[in-house]
Amino acid sequence: MLASAVQLIRERGVAGATIDAILQRSEAPRGSVYYHFPGGRTQIVTEAIGFAGTWITSIIDRAVDAPDTGSVLLGFIASWKRLLTASDFQAGCPMVAVAVDGIAEDPSLREPAAAVFDEWRAAVSARLLADGVDEGRAARFANMAIASIEGAVVLCRIERDTRPLDDIGLELVALLSTMTPTPAGASE
Repeated sequence: MLASAVQLIRERGVAGATIDAILQRSEAPRGSVYYHFPGGRTQIVTEAIGFAGTWITSIIDRAVDAPDTGSVLLGFIASWKRLLTASDFQAGCPMVAVAVDGIAEDPSLREPAAAVFDEWRAAVSARLLADGVDEGRAARFANMAIASIEGAVVLCRIERDTRPLDDIGLELVALLSTMTPTPAGASE
């Protein structure tokens, strides 16, 4: 049911993640909602935010063995490109959906969504720190990178093209090259 709720939020926003829609998508019996989610729709949506956030954070975290922060970001961008094209540009980021329409509907969703964005920024910032970027600049760049990628996902959906993500990737990597030392033996 959580995976179905995430899919619906990505495609239709929080308002589209009704209990009926979640049950239809998940093919779960109605009684299971109240058994597993006694808090009803609010609990399902809140847990779906955490579920989606953890999954997306894992994409960033899996790239920790990448040679540099640029590779991490390009891997994250590649994941978004795959998700967008697989959904025919119908599914975007569930956190953006929560920010755009979910918080107005249910202000209690702000805190879990904000925590997810904090996790993503912390993951990118930690990688920048490991690359030798100072703490203040790492935090600012991480904020800019996440905001840029999230905005590019929105543009990709509107344009039905992954070019905005490609553009952001090129520019983020170019900016990173001015911030981090060139690895020994690498050509410029």
